[in-house]
Amino acid sequence: MSIYDSLNEMQKKAVFQTEGPVLILAGAGSGKTRVLTHRIAYLIEEKGVNPWNILAITFTNKAAGEMRERVDHLVGFGSESIWVSTFHSACVRILRRFIDRLGYDTNFTIYDTDDQKSLMKEVCKYLQIDTKTYRERALLSAISSAKNEMISPQEFLLQAEGDFSKQKIAEVYLEYEKQLRANNALDFDDLLVRTVQLFETQPDVLDYYQERFRYIMVDEYQDTNTVQFHLIRILSSKYRNLCVVGDDDQSIYKFRGANIKNILNFESEFPDATVIKLEQNYRSTSNILNAANAVIHNNIGRKDKTLWTENPEGEKIACKQFDNAYDEADYIAAAIQKKVKEERASYKDCAVLYRTNAQSRMFEERFVSTNIPYKVIGGVNFYARREIKDLLAYLRTIENGRDDLAVRRIINVPKRGIGLTSINRVQEYALQKETGFYEALLAADLIPGIGRALSKLESFVALIEHFKEEAGRLTPLALLTDIIETLDYENYLEEIDMEDAESRIENIEELKSKLASYEESCEEAGEQPTLSGFLEEVALVADIDNLDEESDYVVLMTLHSAKGLEFSYVFLAGMEDGLFPSYMTITADDPMELEEERRLCYVGITRAMKELTLTCAKRRMVRGETQYNIASRFLKEIPESLIGTVSGTLRERPQMEIARNQTYAKAKAAFHSQAFGIKRPVQQFKVASGEGPGYDVGDRVRHMKFGEGLVTAITEGGRDYEVTVEFDRFGVKKMFAAFAKLQKMDESGF
Repeated sequence: MSIYDSLNEMQKKAVFQTEGPVLILAGAGSGKTRVLTHRIAYLIEEKGVNPWNILAITFTNKAAGEMRERVDHLVGFGSESIWVSTFHSACVRILRRFIDRLGYDTNFTIYDTDDQKSLMKEVCKYLQIDTKTYRERALLSAISSAKNEMISPQEFLLQAEGDFSKQKIAEVYLEYEKQLRANNALDFDDLLVRTVQLFETQPDVLDYYQERFRYIMVDEYQDTNTVQFHLIRILSSKYRNLCVVGDDDQSIYKFRGANIKNILNFESEFPDATVIKLEQNYRSTSNILNAANAVIHNNIGRKDKTLWTENPEGEKIACKQFDNAYDEADYIAAAIQKKVKEERASYKDCAVLYRTNAQSRMFEERFVSTNIPYKVIGGVNFYARREIKDLLAYLRTIENGRDDLAVRRIINVPKRGIGLTSINRVQEYALQKETGFYEALLAADLIPGIGRALSKLESFVALIEHFKEEAGRLTPLALLTDIIETLDYENYLEEIDMEDAESRIENIEELKSKLASYEESCEEAGEQPTLSGFLEEVALVADIDNLDEESDYVVLMTLHSAKGLEFSYVFLAGMEDGLFPSYMTITADDPMELEEERRLCYVGITRAMKELTLTCAKRRMVRGETQYNIASRFLKEIPESLIGTVSGTLRERPQMEIARNQTYAKAKAAFHSQAFGIKRPVQQFKVASGEGPGYDVGDRVRHMKFGEGLVTAITEGGRDYEVTVEFDRFGVKKMFAAFAKLQKMDESGF
């Protein structure tokens, strides 16, 4: 029996179509990784393609590892010469070999998010930028967006002509790039931009890689940005054997620069492209798929497809509405405990998904109190912890002395008594001489006014030079161990923070384990483990790569982090208008914003294999304020025939909400009177006839921003009236009448 006999007809078509541009529209759970790996096997075994000539690109290290394992299993001998990697990893490999053509050293440093923030602080300080007006985070975001669109600092400056704010950003962009180059460093966006620049300016390099990669496959194509599109287009332009796999319905990373037009307009860019749809789902029950289809069909900007399955119908969708977010978290915790107790599931079979990171706190508290093991995915990255950043900064300084951020981070770690004044003088000298910070340290005796700090600076330099010599003869793990012991770093941690020292030391041990694992993988691949190789691997790690599927715990994560994963039991929490979809999305002028939120909902629904529970709360604390929300419009897009258990009335009439709010207000007033010993009666304000704001409780009103709604309460408050309105689209809002400028509607609706 052939390995291809296990594929369905559309999967076979995708595997066997090897020549020319191919677009595979792969719905959620349709076996796209299976198709890609079998396609690679078919190219090698049936078409006689040299494995050396195949490039497969994914978006995460985890996905790349899974694909590599499957390819090895199918192909066996020779598969090690296939490039299976992320965009960034592939670009690093190319740049390590040829970036000197662009004026960089090949031992460049890759700056992560924290490094970029530190550098931006230096840039703003140097340019005397008011960071209250121009936030560092916003500046980095603007620069990243420009790089994703392949706009250079010079082009950005030209486009900013006549716009003072953009001119300031352009000024920062120019200096930021200057500092990166001075540090012989690249940020993540640069890895892509510099590779494209290399291909566009060095024809021989481009020709080498075009000959090398005659067959190119790109997974998750809907998540590519503009610069990634250019990279793939130019690399495949010679042989045109480009196969992209993706699902426009799962394009949810616009905020990271993803351009959905890349997949929607693929046939425009490649008119001779073959389009193949994979619509059979192997993951979920038919009820779950029908719910997903019903939601996503409300989007206009998409390619038509409908998921179907031969799986059983399964349980209907459970929709539950609670009075508040505490009750929501209580219910989900109890439901998970019940499944585990009844041995219907393990903890790892369950996932709680939500729209924003802030929602995790409530679930964490409930899970701790009920002894449910859990892990938050997408929280503080292991490599962002202080002790890990310190040790990595030592390794980066040893590897690349031109990395100013790394050098400045460790110059007083452990404490050496080198003051800020001395550090500033070194920095000023480096700027004056147009050299790096570490190079300035090497000539510390020539720096004016350095005084008594000279011996301390020279001692630090001698230490780094010693480690550089050790790096030439020790393995990366042995070098790290030598650094920790020489610095007596663990003792230093105990001195500065005895309470957290133990957990921090455990993190250091984990870093050693990571290094040992890296060296072991190098040995298995027949490669020499290097310090630069390890630092690259660390820089390219994504949060989702830290998910350990073997451990038994409930996963808490945002919907964005959940893409690509699947769980037997999914709880999608916070399904409320204003939260999901977000308030900003609902009020945005661009309807495409709401469509992306709907795609995010589609992703969440299709993570579920057996059972899906959708929950929402009538009121929720957000940024310290209580918000009253109506059920998400996405819930209402699911046909009632697919919904089984319903708790709460998701399509509740406004009059019922009024009665509940009045009851809640009375109970709250009574509680405060009793709890705080208030003897006087609570003052009741009544609107006298003719003196009110022009409308009464029960009237329909219109707001210029929130639209139409029903007045549920009017309270006199000194100079103005506080009006409570339940808006049809935005839920309950409280506002002052003078500012709200509400217009009373007559019975005809005008």
